[in-house]
Amino acid sequence: MSTASARALALDIAERIEGLGTVGVRRFFGGAALVADGVQFAFVMKGSLYLRADEASKADLEAMGASPFSYAGAAKTVTVASYYEAPDEVLVDAGLLRDWAGRAHRAARAARDSGRGRAAARRRRA
Repeated sequence: MSTASARALALDIAERIEGLGTVGVRRFFGGAALVADGVQFAFVMKGSLYLRADEASKADLEAMGASPFSYAGAAKTVTVASYYEAPDEVLVDAGLLRDWAGRAHRAARAARDSGRGRAAARRRRA
């Protein structure tokens, strides 16, 4: 999937999410990130939506058959356990999409606020 296709899918998803206020889309490596209130809570890459997950939502997503995001690194496959692929039923059901987007946004905010996010890691190094 091209970056343009990822952006188009992310824009479509952003338009269908209700309850988070304005959801923006920005470039994110080879895909597109979904951002609300300055917090990235999801991204589209390789034709799939990946949602930020906390411990509770990871268990729920795994029970639905979802897997964490992974990519081929130079020496091995890298797994990013904080983002899980959204199951197909989430993408086709407006209520489920809204609910999961809300859960992902809360997980992303909690990670940021607890110091587990990237910005917090940069602050600790400075």
